[in-house]
Amino acid sequence: METLAQEIGIPEEEYREITQRLGREPNRVELFLFKVMWSEHCAYKNSRPLLKQLPKEGEAVLQGPGENAGVVRIGEGWAVAFKIESHNHPSAVEPFQGAATGVGGIIRDIMSMGARPIALLDSLRFGPLGDARSRYLLKGVVSGIAHYGNAIGVPTVGGDLYFHEGYRENPLVNAMCLGLLREEHLRRSQASLGRPIYYAGAKTGRDGIGGAAFASRELSEDKEEDRPAVQVGDPFLGKLLMEATLEAIEKDLVEGVQDMGAAGLTSSLSELAFKSGLGVELDLDRVPTRERNMGPIELLLSESQERMVLVPKEGRERELEEVFRKWGLDCVPVARTIPERVFRVLFRGEVVAEVPTEALAEAPTYVRIGREDPEIRRLREMPLPPLAANPQEILPQLLASPNLASREAIYERYDHQVGTRTTLVPGKGDAAVLWVKGTHLGIATKVDQNPRYSRLHPRLGAMHALAEACRNVSVVGAKPLAYTDGLNLGSPETPEGYFELQETLAGLREASEALGVPVVSGNVSLYNESGGRRIPPTAMVGVVGVLDIRRRAEMGFRRPGEVILLLGEEKGELGGSEVLYLLSGLEAGHPPRLDLEQEKRVQEAIRELIALGLTRTAHDLAEGGLLAALAEMTFPYGLGATVEVRTRGSEPPSGHLALLFGEAPSRILFTVDKEHLKETTFRLEEMGLPYRVLGETGGHTLTVLTPDGVLEWEVEELLAAWKRPLREVLDGQA
Repeated sequence: METLAQEIGIPEEEYREITQRLGREPNRVELFLFKVMWSEHCAYKNSRPLLKQLPKEGEAVLQGPGENAGVVRIGEGWAVAFKIESHNHPSAVEPFQGAATGVGGIIRDIMSMGARPIALLDSLRFGPLGDARSRYLLKGVVSGIAHYGNAIGVPTVGGDLYFHEGYRENPLVNAMCLGLLREEHLRRSQASLGRPIYYAGAKTGRDGIGGAAFASRELSEDKEEDRPAVQVGDPFLGKLLMEATLEAIEKDLVEGVQDMGAAGLTSSLSELAFKSGLGVELDLDRVPTRERNMGPIELLLSESQERMVLVPKEGRERELEEVFRKWGLDCVPVARTIPERVFRVLFRGEVVAEVPTEALAEAPTYVRIGREDPEIRRLREMPLPPLAANPQEILPQLLASPNLASREAIYERYDHQVGTRTTLVPGKGDAAVLWVKGTHLGIATKVDQNPRYSRLHPRLGAMHALAEACRNVSVVGAKPLAYTDGLNLGSPETPEGYFELQETLAGLREASEALGVPVVSGNVSLYNESGGRRIPPTAMVGVVGVLDIRRRAEMGFRRPGEVILLLGEEKGELGGSEVLYLLSGLEAGHPPRLDLEQEKRVQEAIRELIALGLTRTAHDLAEGGLLAALAEMTFPYGLGATVEVRTRGSEPPSGHLALLFGEAPSRILFTVDKEHLKETTFRLEEMGLPYRVLGETGGHTLTVLTPDGVLEWEVEELLAAWKRPLREVLDGQA
């Protein structure tokens, strides 16, 4: 067996640990159980010790990390379940099915908490848009997301997209889902003694076998060999499974629910038993299959989609079966809980595996020594070259950058209003807003991350990710309650890779504590590298907040004659900025500094102004700086503006560019009626926050007055430049 362990990639020291825990050598089936359950994807061997440092408690938290999804209270007996998951490796091999099944999997995680899925967001990373493979992956991933989300009837309401050289070989596809539930319907992965465990949903096939292990290693150069590890999804079957599962929960028929995701039956049953302090006996002969002659390893490791595990309440078994029969789905008892804390597997009447549940669930963890990559330090400390360019020409070019360009060509492919809850649709606000029907409650959500910042400074980049996601939720009027994190990084087995993992989590902890926003769920995807090159450390942060739906703000100048204000410092930095890359091709310098106390106060201020009805239009400043944000405010309604910026005559040209296009956190553009200006400025001064009146809305041009002269662009000209890049790719013209 030791030879087989080496062949399937179990390290020698872990094989010795397995034999020690069992008190004997494992058989072939048991070895494969350990292979998947001790994979990084399932066990978090390198990240678990570091994840413990994140704040997980909060007034609104009903369920933190450790279950299928996190859950927060939002008021009036309602709660929101949410989580983000990665499907990176499958999407690199088969972009359509990889993305589609990523959506299907995260939806089932939310269902298993007793929540009805009400919204999807996707956070995507690809190589440069000019690269043919990046365009192929983009088209396939977007089509896969649209296929599954549209068909199952869950709206895709937002997302995050970035193109960067670091993702050329390793695209990232992270899917986030939100579900709505009554607090009393909350379910967990648990079971009591002597209960049957039901398998429900699709039949088991050979697709996805070994997917968890596949996601825990580098991608090979010849990706064809990885195709069997990519699952195939059926969103129409997923819809039936969703309705049947939610009906069973609403009728109070089940005491425990578990999604069958990574590692299939093995993880879902062994984890359920471990969390319950019990064992489980599984009879593989009872598992519904769609292919002949499947062996025990195939049955145990298959990651066929649209499958759930349910534990019925005593005496409700027949009712549970009837619910699933009504929806045309298999629902059969395949296992039972037992007092011995083992995972026992029967096949054709014989025991083919018997392993302590604790041995499977508690994989060894690793604490390593990290070291910063000296090349990254050199880039961060590099003096930036002087930049001189005509701002009149820069703005259209910047808006046409793939990282700033309109995402309309993507989100128009998604149904973002199915369910009739979406009150702030893509393109209308910095965060999506969903209505809780029958109440005045609204749910705001956004996912964010900037890989340039994170590559140059992993800790600061992670802090920026959480701060910006919270800021986007705040500028629509919502109070951030909690977040979910998708941590995508390279191999932790190198000092440089482990350093980036350490620093990313340290940054999230610092920002989380300062902003008072805990983590409630998440996913870790490591080994995102190919040919020895790792991706930028990418902490995709998805924030959920709550607001009064009657008091919200959106993006875009709507009425002429309103006063435009900038809340925050009137300055920007060029380190790690989009304009620096545009003009010099450099990704260098120190990313913008972040004062978390100032960030918190700015967010509180904009929420207060929105709640008081003083503003209904707000937008944060991010990539591209002040002028890019002003241009974006003109797009939704085609209304222009005239503003004045103050540059100091002694500044070098780079200083002017930093003011106009430099980036910095804790800055928000918003408008007020002239009659509200005095009260608004009084409140900001009372809070001790920096602000400046920039100008006024009106006309069909964006006009910027500077000491060096007047800059002016037609709104239509800027809009055309902004919309063109992704439209050309996704509409088949490139």
